[in-house]
Amino acid sequence: MANEMELAELTEGSATGPETTAPRGARELDAVYDILVTVSVVLGKATMQVSQLLKLGRGAVVELDRKLGEAIDIYVNNRLVARGEVVMVDDTRLGVTMTEIIKADRAV
Repeated sequence: MANEMELAELTEGSATGPETTAPRGARELDAVYDILVTVSVVLGKATMQVSQLLKLGRGAVVELDRKLGEAIDIYVNNRLVARGEVVMVDDTRLGVTMTEIIKADRAV
């Protein structure tokens, strides 16, 4: 019954004009759509001593903690939000396909 009442309120509200065609919750999100965030994709990690790092040269291979084909981590503003796979966008560019969304524990 509560869902029917909410639906009726949304239907009535959507007929009042162009500003209110979207449900109230969607309109309230409009304020955050232009906020810039940093998206980072981590292929893997390696730990080494500074002396080892300084010895690296052109063509050096750094072994990462991930295996070939293993999911990569996708961070938004330094928070893990998803896992995915690297894909080719065209002949010269890489992209990422999200395969899993990570549910954040909001009990902070």
